[in-house]
Amino acid sequence: MSGAAVDQGQWTVGGIRWFDLRDSATGAVRRVFLWPPPAPEPEAGWPALWLMDGNAVIGTAVDAMRAQGFWPSGTNLGWGALIAVGYPTDDAYDSFRRSWDLGPPPGRSYPPFYEGGLEVKTGGGSEMARFLLEDVREFLTDHIHLDPKNQSLFGHSFGGLFALWMLFNHAGAFRNIIAASPAITWEDSALLNHLEAFVAPETAPRVHLSAGEWEGFDLAPFQRGGDEVKARLTEKASTRTIAAAQEMASALSARGLDVAYETYTDETHMSVLPVAVNRALSWAFAIDRSHFDLWPTSAQTPSITQTFEKDI
Repeated sequence: MSGAAVDQGQWTVGGIRWFDLRDSATGAVRRVFLWPPPAPEPEAGWPALWLMDGNAVIGTAVDAMRAQGFWPSGTNLGWGALIAVGYPTDDAYDSFRRSWDLGPPPGRSYPPFYEGGLEVKTGGGSEMARFLLEDVREFLTDHIHLDPKNQSLFGHSFGGLFALWMLFNHAGAFRNIIAASPAITWEDSALLNHLEAFVAPETAPRVHLSAGEWEGFDLAPFQRGGDEVKARLTEKASTRTIAAAQEMASALSARGLDVAYETYTDETHMSVLPVAVNRALSWAFAIDRSHFDLWPTSAQTPSITQTFEKDI
């Protein structure tokens, strides 16, 4: 039995619809955003890009699609549906809930985000996966016809961590996995245990990995002064976002997957988000994929090589 919608509405720009959908197993309510393309539906159904942290990214994704989808010969972008999963809030994030939903199991417990708050827990990724693959997919059958063989998943930061965990544990669920600035080293790089056990299926998902230029070991120019420099550098040495993503690209490529990696110039962990969302659209809906540079070939371009050498 699918979850039941407890509320719904429509944004005034872009034709985005949203549904507050109750998890049929846990009762938790999450907000599901849906944007159907303004074009005739393909016979096989719509290809779709699913985006985590839906509140923060759905507007950007829709605007980018609306601006590019109508001109495929100039953008190489075909029409596709957008499905974003977030929470019943007007804020960009619900940090407490996403910590649980996007954290791969087994997870850990952490102090509250603020005094008097609840203990923060991670490790609920399996609950989110079931919600996506069962509740949301079944619910959407009454609202849009999707092509089950052409679905993509995007996540940024914790969402990128979740996307990679989905690759390792539900490899047949999505044709494309797009992980921007993935938190691979989170919780002592526990994700690597899932990578070690991963056996690529015959039709393996294509994977796009990325990070911002200032997610390496150097600080962004505007961060190079003040009292936080030492703490920021220490954190960078621990998170290793660029290096970890490149190492993941190599590991997945060695397992026979089509993998690409990009470093986005002059972007930080958060400023990279709209750039990464736009690239996710291309990775999901590109008409001609022949020009995509795959790892390790793409590692030989000057910008990637220089970044890699600097980080290691």
